[in-house]
Order: sequence, then structure tokens, then C-alpha cells
Amino acid sequence: MARRKKIKNDMESGVATEEVSMVAEITPELEQLSADEIKGEIPVMTLRNMIMFTGIVMPVTVGRQATLKLVHSASKNKQHIIIATQRSSEIEDPALKDLYPVAVVGRVLRIFELPGGTTTVILQASNVKVKLEELTSVEPFLKGKVSVLPEFMEMENNDEFNALMDTCLDLANQYVDASDRLSPDVTFALKNLPREHVLVNYICTNFPFSLDEKYELICKPTLKDRLYALIQVLNRETKLAELKHDIQMRTREDLDRQQREYFLQQQIKNIQDELGNSQEDEIDGLRTKGKTKKWSKEIAAAFEREVQKLERINPQSPDYNVQLSYLQTLLSLPWNLFTTDNLSILNAEKVLNKDHYGLEKVKERILEHLAVLQLKGDMKSPILCLYGPPGVGKTSLGRSIASALKRKYVRMSLGGVHDEAEIRGHRRTYIGAMPGRIIKSLIKAESSNPVIILDEIDKMGNDRQGDPASAMLEVLDPEQNNAFHDNYVDLDYDLSKVMFIATANNLDMIPTPLLDRMELIEVSGYITEEKIEIARRHLIPKEMLENGLTKTHVKFTKLAIEYIIENYTRESGVRELEKKIGKVMRRIALEIASNKFAGLHELKPDDIKQYLGVPEYSRDKYQGNEYAGVVTGLAWTAAGGEILFVETSLSKGKGGRLTLTGNLGDVMKESAMLALEYLKAHSSLLDLPDGIFDNWNIHIHVPEGAIPKDGPSAGITMVTSLASALTQRKVKANLAMTGEITLRGKVLPVGGIREKILAAKRAGITNLILCEENRKNIEEIQPLYLKGLTFHYVRDIKEVLQLALTDEKVADAIDFEAIMKKDKEAEAAEKK
Repeated sequence: MARRKKIKNDMESGVATEEVSMVAEITPELEQLSADEIKGEIPVMTLRNMIMFTGIVMPVTVGRQATLKLVHSASKNKQHIIIATQRSSEIEDPALKDLYPVAVVGRVLRIFELPGGTTTVILQASNVKVKLEELTSVEPFLKGKVSVLPEFMEMENNDEFNALMDTCLDLANQYVDASDRLSPDVTFALKNLPREHVLVNYICTNFPFSLDEKYELICKPTLKDRLYALIQVLNRETKLAELKHDIQMRTREDLDRQQREYFLQQQIKNIQDELGNSQEDEIDGLRTKGKTKKWSKEIAAAFEREVQKLERINPQSPDYNVQLSYLQTLLSLPWNLFTTDNLSILNAEKVLNKDHYGLEKVKERILEHLAVLQLKGDMKSPILCLYGPPGVGKTSLGRSIASALKRKYVRMSLGGVHDEAEIRGHRRTYIGAMPGRIIKSLIKAESSNPVIILDEIDKMGNDRQGDPASAMLEVLDPEQNNAFHDNYVDLDYDLSKVMFIATANNLDMIPTPLLDRMELIEVSGYITEEKIEIARRHLIPKEMLENGLTKTHVKFTKLAIEYIIENYTRESGVRELEKKIGKVMRRIALEIASNKFAGLHELKPDDIKQYLGVPEYSRDKYQGNEYAGVVTGLAWTAAGGEILFVETSLSKGKGGRLTLTGNLGDVMKESAMLALEYLKAHSSLLDLPDGIFDNWNIHIHVPEGAIPKDGPSAGITMVTSLASALTQRKVKANLAMTGEITLRGKVLPVGGIREKILAAKRAGITNLILCEENRKNIEEIQPLYLKGLTFHYVRDIKEVLQLALTDEKVADAIDFEAIMKKDKEAEAAEKK
């Protein structure tokens, strides 16, 4: 049907093919007609899909019987005909409204009967353009009456007209080159036709413009107007033809490249088939590995579904590698694969004591866990959180725990992690998707019950990509992590057998819901005695090995190690101590390499100065009790315990102003005001003269003002300092104290007791005043560290003052009563 319709539409249509040369040969001179010659009823030949212009010879294929009768009659009688055009090619018997009004007068030059029953007619248009007025007859063919329209086709001999003709011819040639709708023979015709109205009308007739555009062109009355309009149409059509040509060329190049890649891929596939690495072998290998896995029926079924999905994907598709990577991840996971725990309590205790000195609470918790495992046989692993200052061995403790349990060890650093996908993984729909760190750690450990260290859990961040701390809730909840869901794996995985050990420096930075899921164990700073043992057992042998020394080269005495700790480090842990020991080792290695080594170095404190230079830090020492208002307090810092001095001085002045200096925080300032208010309210307790608070300004100072100080621990120290200054009584020798106060005079407990009392011992203090509730903290400390110290436990400030103040006045004590009496006498005399 489509072919029949095409043949039908071609009937009575213009043919711009190789017949052009034939037409050129039979073309006679242009017939000149007058208006009188075309009066009356004239046969009307209707064309489809083309408009014929004046002066043009054109072959036309004829199919309709009425038209065949018309052309034979016109040829036989040498009769002129009207050559008109239908608006629509579908109409079989057109009426006047179905025809374009403007037509040309022509005649039939020749009729060719072609094989197959088709007839081609050579038509020649005259110089007359007419308008169809009416159709007068239908049988045996169309006839009608017309009126002549003006047609001025004379050439103008000027530069503008010549330029228009040149432009028109150039654009016509460009269009023939760019378009595939015209035969190359058209170029030959353009070269041989005369440069006048015949050339213009030939282009208008034969080029494949739309009928409406051709009709607009034939309606132009002058050759110049037709040229301008034709150039516009040619310009547009040429650009469109060139654009189509470029698109076709690019498309052809893409197809050629795709075909080339396809053939190369086929060759690769054939080579792989020869080598035995085909897709089938790969999928068979996946299934074989899957059969060795100890996974549940649900996981096995999910794995088989994913393998079947892989089979349906073309190996050349990008999705193939994505699916293959996913299946390989599933096979890499240690499903229900566990290492055997070493549940020997003695072995675990031996390993922990060997690797770490001190840390009794942590070791005790691990041994408890092992004991329950030994009795019960199975239990959920604890979620421990070791918190404390840097350098105290929190991370290395996790490695020791894994070694004691004979489990695999994996460390996950969470510092700076701010993307939730780092924990839960990415969905497979994303480009470059991968599992989260938890799943990666299990793949690395190759077991489902490793020890995973979550290092620096307090330093996780959050941003627009999510909150990783919230994602950790499922990981660290013993009630949820038996079905942990990673977005990439998209299957539940049991984490309940994994022992998670988190480390943190600051608990305030960890969200409360996450903190609630962990068992907190404080790893406090080491005291000097512990640091000495750590250095002797671990740090010195390690640095010897790293610097190529042996015991025949160097030996540290206990006093030398203590000297380094006290004078060259200020820390809770032992990182700085390790660096200083390493520096000493390097200096000795330099001596050996320079042939200056004189034998075994048994290092003493004086030798340390030679290697490390001038001491960087100095510890405060007890300064005696010769001054009123100077009391020794105790403070906790991140580097351990320290002693501090609270100094109070009085100066004459009305109003009793209180001045605080020493870079004190808000809490410490409040303690000073509490102390002063308490003494004002209980002045009778110390027999203070009346008016002393109104006539004397008070200045409280804590030395080392460049160091910020805060906390309530100096409360009772400030009360004692004020009381000593106001009474001018001496403070008991070799005494230090710590405790918080209330406005009612109660003494409250404080923290950091172990570090504080050891700082007091190093400073030469022998007596300590503490809150009664801090007695339990003293009982936890080894008796060895308490030797030589006497503790006084109090509940009220009155007890503190009774213990701390002696009845002896300081030298050059101020006689407040005498001074105030003298001032009153002077005021009275002045008034008189």
C-alpha cells in the first residue's frame, strides 16, 4: 500500500533527474504569447507537489486518465494549456478552491510511453502568468477561463542586479552540494542555463522548497523581487542542509566507533573464551564459592537471586561490574566465621600486665568478661569506652585485649568522619558505591568476632551529608547490632559477637544517646612512679631497638628517669617521655657513630642535662608558713596533679573592696566570694575586730597568672587564706588542702584525688585536709604511694580552720584593733 501510494503521488509531479540533459536538448526558444491568444475556454492541467514557472521546460509523469486525454489532445491540436497546481496532492478531482489561483500557460512538447505503462510528458511554460477565474468544464478533462497577470522578467544591467544573480547562483550550488535531495546533474544545468529569468525560475521550479514558498515566489511580479525572496529561502535551506549533513556525519562516526568497539569486545570475549575466562566460568566460580559459605538460607537465597541477575546482564554493560563487585563483597564477608577465644584468665592477665603497667580497672573489666564467657559459653560482647587524656595507652590497650583473647584486631579511626555513608555504606544505585567502614573492617579481619577499636569517637563531626554519630547508635547497641543493616550489602549482618572498644579524650563531645550505649572506663593519667615503671619496662627497650643500641651502650637509673619526667615533660600520658628518651638515645648513637663512645653510659640526673639541655618545666615546692594569708592548695590538670598557692593581702580602705587576680574562672571567683561571705557571717568564730571588713580592702591572688585556673577545689583553701590574713595567724607547716565549700560552711568532695595527693607528696607536703567523702578515693590508692602522708577528713569549715591555723602569730603581724582605734581618734580630733 505504501509503495502504491508513492507511485500515485509521483504521477503528474516534476522529475529533476538525468532527464534534465534531455530537456535541455529539446528546449526551443521561449514562446511569447499575448493576452488575446489565451481568451476563452482553455484546458487546465493540474500538477501535484510542484509549481511550474514561466519559461521552464519540465518532464512530468502523468497518471490520471483525464490528464492523459488532455495532453494527447493538446499535443495533437498544438493547443495551449493552463498548468496549475493542487494545494493538496491527495485530491483526485480538484475543484477551483483546491487549486492555487496563479498558474502559467504552456504547451506539450513531447509524450514518452515508458515500459510499465507510465507516461512522461515534456511541458514548456510560456512567458505568460495567469490567474484562474473559473473552471467551466470537467469532461473529458478540466477547462477554465483565466486572466493575464503582469510578469516583468527583464534583466537590469547594474551592479546590484549582477551581485544578486551571483549570490543566488553560489547559494544554489552550495545547496546542491549539501543536500542529498537533488541530483549532481543539477549543477551541470545551473552552469549551462543563461543568467537571466530562466535560471531563477529553474531554481524556483526544481529545488525542493515547500509549495507555499514556491507560490510566494511565483506571485512576485518582477525578477528583482523574486531574486531577493529566492536568496532568503536558499540561505535558510542551505544552512539547514549543512546542519543535517553535519549531524549525519557525526552519527555515522559514532556508529563506526561503536561498531569498532563492538568488534573489539567480541574479539576480547573470544580470547577469554579460549583462555577459559568466560562469563559462564566467572558465574560458576561465584556459585562454587557461595556453597562454601556458612550463611543462612535467607542469605543463600538472596545470593542466588543476585547471581541470576548477573547472568541476565551483558558483560559489556557497566552494570555488570557493579553487580560483580557486590557479589564479591558478599563472598568476602566472614558469615558465621569465628575465631576461637582463649578463655584462660591467667593467660589474659599475663598478656595485659606484660603490655601495660597500671590500668587496673580496665584489666579487671576484661577479666570479668572472660570469666562470664568461660562459665556461660556465649554472651553478647561488651561495648567499652576508654576515656582519658592523650598518650595514656587507650588505643594500644585494645591491641593487647585482642592478643589476650586470641582475636583478630582492627582499628577504625573516626576522627574527622562527617559522612553517615562512612558507617552505613552507600546504596548500590550510586556511582562508586562501597560498603561502610564496619563491613570493610569485618572483611579485613576475616572473622565475625574481632576486636574493633573505634578510635577518637568523640571527634566525629556532622554536616549536610548526615550525622555519623547517629549511625553508630545501631552499631553500638547490643539490642540492635545483631541485625546491622549496611546500605551497600542490603542484608542484615550480626555484629553482636564483635567486641567494640571506643576511645575518647572528652566525653562532653559524645552525644548522650551514644554515650548511654557504652560502658565507660576512665583511663586516668599516670603518676610519676607509674611513668618510671613504664619507661623502664617498655619505652627504654623500644627506643633502644629503634635507635640500634643495646644494654651495653646505655643504662637509665631510676633517678634519671624521674628527672626527665619532672623537668622535661608535662603530660598525663607518656608520649613526650618517649620522645625525650629517644632524643637521649640518638645523642648516644651519634657519639658511637663519631667514635667518641667511651663505654657504658649509666645515666644520672646530671647526665640528662648534658643531653636534653636546660630543664623545660619546674615543679612547685612547698614554701613554708612564714607569711600570713599564704595557703597551699591542690589542683588537677591534664598533665597530672599540681600544688598551687592562694595568697591574701589586706590594705586600708573604706568599703571593704574584694579584688581577685590570677586568671581565675567563674567558679573559682564564686568560691572566693563564698569564702569571704562565710567569714563575714562567722567573724565571731575567729574573734575578728568589729569593722575590719569595712575598713580593709582584700586582695586574693593565685600565682602564675598566665595559666587559666577554674574549679571549686580551692574553696577551703581560700577560706583558710582569708582567715590567716584576717587573724595574722600562721598556717600549720607542710599542710595542703582541697575541697569545695558551701555558704553554710559545708565541705564537699572534689575529683582528681590520686593526682593531687601525689603532687603534694612530690612537693614535700606531709599533711592533707580532704572532705570526708573523699576517704573512699584514698582507699583505692596503693599504700606504697601514701607512705609518709597524714590525712585529715573534715565535714565543716570550722574543722578546717581548727586544723589549719595555729595560735602563733606571724612576724610583723598587723594589730588591726590598734590601727582602727588610732584611726577613730584621728577622725574625732579632726571633727573637733
